[in-house]
Amino acid sequence: MIRLLLCAALLMVLPPTAAPALADPAPVPASTSSEPYELVRALQAVQDGIANGDTAAHGSHIALIRQIGEKFLAADANVWSNPQNGQAVVIYLLSGGAPQLVRKLPRDKINVDGRLFDGALAYVEGRQDEARELLKDVKPRTLPSGLGGQVALVQGALFARTEASLAIERLDDARLLLPGTLVEEAALRREILLVGQAEDFDKFEFLTLAYIRHYRNSIYAGDFWQRFSTGLTQSSLALDERRFARIVALLEQIDRANRVKLHLVIARNAMLRGRMGVTRLAGERALGLSADASVERERAHFFRGASRALTDEYDGGLAELKALDRSKLPERDVALLNATLQLALDVRKPFASGPAATADKPPATPARLDLASSTATLARAQKQLGELELLAKDRRP
Repeated sequence: MIRLLLCAALLMVLPPTAAPALADPAPVPASTSSEPYELVRALQAVQDGIANGDTAAHGSHIALIRQIGEKFLAADANVWSNPQNGQAVVIYLLSGGAPQLVRKLPRDKINVDGRLFDGALAYVEGRQDEARELLKDVKPRTLPSGLGGQVALVQGALFARTEASLAIERLDDARLLLPGTLVEEAALRREILLVGQAEDFDKFEFLTLAYIRHYRNSIYAGDFWQRFSTGLTQSSLALDERRFARIVALLEQIDRANRVKLHLVIARNAMLRGRMGVTRLAGERALGLSADASVERERAHFFRGASRALTDEYDGGLAELKALDRSKLPERDVALLNATLQLALDVRKPFASGPAATADKPPATPARLDLASSTATLARAQKQLGELELLAKDRRP
């Protein structure tokens, strides 16, 4: 279907002599009109195919954008008095259109809100502060849905760093105004990280399941999972033992190799924050997913062993830690292992006898454990820890 739309769109923008080279065996119906708003609708249809994983659409849409821009330049100046065509210019810009081409259009003839036109130009030309100022008061739901959804998506990007709650609200608008489109797909990708940073697990889970349901085959799915991973591991979302089963269900949607990585990141993060229950659960999941004799398996044993030794399975956990092949552990994990072993040994250190103690008179009360040295070692190890593991390195759109 998307291939037919692509051919139809190209037939609308290419000269008649070029059409036969693109034709299918069966004739493809195409509009004889070249109104700017119709050309932009064709572009949006092709881009929506990208959200559904159509590689042909992805490979051709840049050429289509260029050809539509040429059609805009060749259009009679009177067409721009139509508000639909004025809005189409803004949508075209926000859909990847070239700003240098749009600047050649007769601006005084284009019937569109100046804030939208100038704000869109500022955004695509990288003038972020100016774009924020121009677009901050625009209410996407007061605009036609095709335009409103695009503007809401841009607002979500513009305010992500400065006003995260407003950015989330605008990305919600984008999803509601243009469901089933590349705009919704992009809004989900951007919103998942913001919601993770806001520690809203229910919405984080909702957005993930929505993406899986509708866009798991998107050309940009890798970017979504990278943002998902960052939102999950650089927050406290995965540190609640009561919701671990829900985390596991979400991770089941990812390929095995990245699932192992994520479980290891969760285990390590939980360990550093003293959440030994989650450390053990994530370590055991990673252990079940990792290959024999792999680095990942050795690290999984480390986290599981640490969680056991520092909770209710001291002997078994300590034995698991001592059996580790240190050569397979990253340097920063070796430092953490040393601190963990020292802490575990200090827990079982014999009580020191006081100066007044005698052989036949045990102390009335147990001596206090001196964990100062192991705590200092653990603190030093933590200072050596860099950022959490880099997760799926997918190309971003």
